[in-house]
Amino acid sequence: MSDLNERDAKLVQYLNEAYGKEKELETSLEAHIGMTTKAPYKKRLKQHLKETKSHAKQLERRIKKLGGGGHAIQSVVAKATAAAKGPLHAVRGSGEQEKMLKNAKTEYFNEHEEISTYLAIEVFAEKASDKETAKLARDIRREEERMAKFLEGQIKALSGAVASAEVPPAQRRPAKAGSAKKAPAKKAKAAKAKPVAASKAKKAGSKKAKPAARKAKASSPAKAKKAAPRKAKKASAKKAASGKKAA
Repeated sequence: MSDLNERDAKLVQYLNEAYGKEKELETSLEAHIGMTTKAPYKKRLKQHLKETKSHAKQLERRIKKLGGGGHAIQSVVAKATAAAKGPLHAVRGSGEQEKMLKNAKTEYFNEHEEISTYLAIEVFAEKASDKETAKLARDIRREEERMAKFLEGQIKALSGAVASAEVPPAQRRPAKAGSAKKAPAKKAKAAKAKPVAASKAKKAGSKKAKPAARKAKASSPAKAKKAAPRKAKKASAKKAASGKKAA
């Protein structure tokens, strides 16, 4: 390690970190496989365990080629860490489905940690003109992404299975619309009735107002002025007629 230049020393550091994580997950996956009863899920975990072991071997070869070491120590530490977590994973959850769900969530978290690790190695290696390390990181990252996608589907399926296994059917059924919405429905009807009653009152008021308005028009000052000369003419005509009769 002391003879490495700055570029290779940093690459070896990152690759050792990735190697340590792969060795930790080997032990973790073996424990999870033993706890998994769902056949397709178990089969995929076994397949990914093989991929994980292959990743560790590829990383080890690349570290050696770059002139690095330290991966043996990383392996011991990683396996000890995973072994310490194993008993805790065995007792998690209240039922079989929930244990698998919690394991899937842990695996999903680990896959995304690995994806970020390999993405960083890939970009660093490209910038540092190490095409071989960049390609190795990219290839492994794609396998981790496929596993993460699978685990996403398992988390959804297992969450539904936990609901079915641990929540009584009556509590899983949606509440009846009638029972929960009776009171609001009454309030809504009352609220609708108010504008209807108000509009009816308005109409009745306008009907009563029309005859009154007509009377007011008839007795308006302008009409009274027009009617006054007519009345005067009629009165004078009556007086003239009565005078003639008297003569």
